[in-house]
Amino acid sequence: MTYIELLKRVDSLASLPKTLLEIEEFKKSDNYDISDLAKIVEQDPLMVSTILKTANSAMFGFVSKIDTLSRAINLLGVNFTISIALGSGVKRALNSDLDGYGLPSDEFLRIANMQSNFINIWVGRIDTKLKDELILPAFLQESGKFLVSDAIKEEKKQSDFIPAVNAKYEDISVVEKEFVGTTCAEVTSAIFKHWNLTQNIINCIKYSDDPSKASPMFKKQSQILHISKIICNIIKPFDDKVIQLALAKAKEFGFEEKPLLLAIEKMQDRLLEEK
Repeated sequence: MTYIELLKRVDSLASLPKTLLEIEEFKKSDNYDISDLAKIVEQDPLMVSTILKTANSAMFGFVSKIDTLSRAINLLGVNFTISIALGSGVKRALNSDLDGYGLPSDEFLRIANMQSNFINIWVGRIDTKLKDELILPAFLQESGKFLVSDAIKEEKKQSDFIPAVNAKYEDISVVEKEFVGTTCAEVTSAIFKHWNLTQNIINCIKYSDDPSKASPMFKKQSQILHISKIICNIIKPFDDKVIQLALAKAKEFGFEEKPLLLAIEKMQDRLLEEK
């Protein structure tokens, strides 16, 4: 399969559901009223359920159970709530699975939560504004894997693709490029361009597999997403190999090591609690 053929699949995707369009419009507005966001999300019971389930996961580490949407939004914050809502909706809108990668489809939301939490902790120690800008792209950046998975299954390549992904888990984009002619990041950015999502999200994600190609305006964002994708990979997140690679990339990109190490330690603790 070629990149052009995958782009044709993107072009054939249906429009985003009404709830997701309303959330996207809310995100673009300057007035982040929690009650307004709650009214939009309440239209979609499955989205509410996903937000509550996520808020009660060990990934966030809240002490008491969260059983109402308003409390979840207050504790998670608007940015995280929007990310979870859009991620849940995008997953359903793509109407696919991750069988091509040998993974359950729920793994998408788990890794999305992991990447956005990791960036929240790490980048929050460096630049609060940049952290807020990147939580949503981090949550959504693996969306293209659903279409890549479809392509792999259609061409009956799972028996070769899955072992290759497991062997090269520290850089899955190389395997994707070899098998389908493109990477998840390129497919994801094409999907969001088709759906007319915010251009900043598209620009941050597009070059997250190869930040050297990003424009100066989005290079730092792409570098951060690149590191988060390495360390929160879908096969072996936070294992020693990817931690060392992430630290090496951070040094190459000019990021300070200490905030990254502290974020890694905190995320490892949360993952232990998850088990």
